[in-house]
Amino acid sequence: MSDKLIKALGYDDQIRVYVVNATDMVKEAQEKHDTWSAATAALGRAMVGTTLLGATLKGEEKLTCRIDGGGPVGYLLVDSNGKGETKGYIKNPQVSLDLNEQGKLDVRGAVGTEGMLTVSKDLGMKEAFVGQVPLVSGELGEDFTYYMANSEQVPSAIGLSVLVNPDETVKAAGGFMIQVLPDAEEETIARLEDTINSLPMVSQLMDKGESPEEILDRLVSDGTARVVDTMPVSFSCDCSKDRFKGALVTLGENELQQMIDEDHGAEAVCHFCRSEYHFNESELKELIAETKKEQE
Repeated sequence: MSDKLIKALGYDDQIRVYVVNATDMVKEAQEKHDTWSAATAALGRAMVGTTLLGATLKGEEKLTCRIDGGGPVGYLLVDSNGKGETKGYIKNPQVSLDLNEQGKLDVRGAVGTEGMLTVSKDLGMKEAFVGQVPLVSGELGEDFTYYMANSEQVPSAIGLSVLVNPDETVKAAGGFMIQVLPDAEEETIARLEDTINSLPMVSQLMDKGESPEEILDRLVSDGTARVVDTMPVSFSCDCSKDRFKGALVTLGENELQQMIDEDHGAEAVCHFCRSEYHFNESELKELIAETKKEQE
């Protein structure tokens, strides 16, 4: 089953629902960053959550989520856009902790709870919209839910889950976001709460072969679910050598010359996808020339 996200309406259009299978996306992130179990679950949940928020945007609009809870994994940084293209970074990828009291991966212990979830949206305007909330759980699903209610004033329920194999590979990853629309009835909200509380982890359902559509039918149990859009999601990084050239130019002539004198070149590594870009002496000399031109 390839990764995809579905957008739907339910309970006679009283709620909006997003369900995503992000297994391959999180697998790729785990491989690129060589994450260990607790870090994998933290990064995976952050990527699934950010992908769900990104699905509320249009096309080229994008957002960045930064999570910094003071835990051993350090900070997490995830970018996503309205096309389901997501990339993620974790400061300390090799974190593995004992299981928590529920016998599950200790995401709260890995992320920490003394910090913030910050969402920055680039909607093509002059300034980005920035929303920030304190971490309330460290498990991330509750934290994204708290962000939606407090920063965007949209009552929501967000579930995020990642299953990790004993050999550190990703078995399944996915999640859902339910948004309660303004005219939703109390009975609908109560029914949703019961459904969510009794729902198995999305990653477990996906591991058993359930599709996003089947999980949607579990969430909207009265049979009124109506899919309005389906889109692929993927780990996707937009880094390039040209982008790194631009970053190197900002270092200035002296630092570029130092790279030539000491290392006879430079190497840049993308935080998100680990791609490496090499610059030889002549390329660095060209950048110095560019720097001089900009100063003239």
